[in-house]
Amino acid sequence: MVKITTEQPVENIELFVNNVQALQSTQSGTCQTASISSNFGRFNLGLHVGDDESTVLANRHYLQRFLPKGCEVQWLEQVHGNDVLNIENVIFPYPSADAIITRTPNIALAIMTADCLPILLSNKNGDEVAALHCGWRSIVSNIIGATLNKMICKPEEVIAWLGPCISQQYFEVGEDVRQAFIKLHPQLTLFFAKNKVAKYQANLSGIAKYLLELSGVTIVIDSQQCTYANQDKYYSYRRNNITGRMASVICIKS
Repeated sequence: MVKITTEQPVENIELFVNNVQALQSTQSGTCQTASISSNFGRFNLGLHVGDDESTVLANRHYLQRFLPKGCEVQWLEQVHGNDVLNIENVIFPYPSADAIITRTPNIALAIMTADCLPILLSNKNGDEVAALHCGWRSIVSNIIGATLNKMICKPEEVIAWLGPCISQQYFEVGEDVRQAFIKLHPQLTLFFAKNKVAKYQANLSGIAKYLLELSGVTIVIDSQQCTYANQDKYYSYRRNNITGRMASVICIKS
């Protein structure tokens, strides 16, 4: 489902909607403004991680060349909450939220991650899109349901894409996290496997897919990419702690 361009620090995401474009950045590839430090790789897009600000801003500017001409990117201050913004114009300073919706062409919605799950949504007509930052705290706070409720289109009209995130093999959590998900929905216990140290391995993308389908979304495209395991391609906070951020981006083309 994902077309990979190895010479550039982005991948094209195919959502099968004619007038919608979506991209996934990586830490690999080549970039004229590359920061090649061991911590931040070649294409860090996060301003909050300790990288050189001018390099990050240059990387964000470079990202624009892969988007439609005249397209502006809406970045967020992500706080692991469940606030959802519905925008018609790009907002600056960057607003605090973990999900964003637009029906305005040429506004690209960007979500930054480095193990959390990015979700991109588009309706089948391609005139409404959304982007969600889904760490476990946001999912437990029902950010998926909150976003779908704020969209005009019905869930059955939505196509969802699940981006690279930490896989179940590497995502260890405690009993408190498991109980928080079970409180959200009892069937989510199926996505936790007990390990040898009396903790659990959590399937973040499996949980998200279940909640999307429970809400009525019938088309869910899972990239099945693990950020922790693919160290040459993706940033991972759990693997490196001090690290950059990738962006998942979606926009309606004019």
